[in-house]
Amino acid sequence: MAVPKKRTSMSKKRIRRNIWRKKGYFTLVKVSSLIKSLSIGNSNSFVKKKPNKRAFGFCVFLQKNIPIIDIN
Repeated sequence: MAVPKKRTSMSKKRIRRNIWRKKGYFTLVKVSSLIKSLSIGNSNSFVKKKPNKRAFGFCVFLQKNIPIIDIN
């Protein structure tokens, strides 16, 4: 038959909870520094996307903003 374990002390609970909170804090610091480096443009950890080239037959189309001309 299963026997219940002894109760965990309050100090042990606080220690474990603080460790859990510190892990979250350090991940928050890492994420904020990555966002800052991306916004400034000094990021080395991310690769920028290259333009999407689609090949149809012998033609290659680049994604560009096509100006809209109003014919009136």
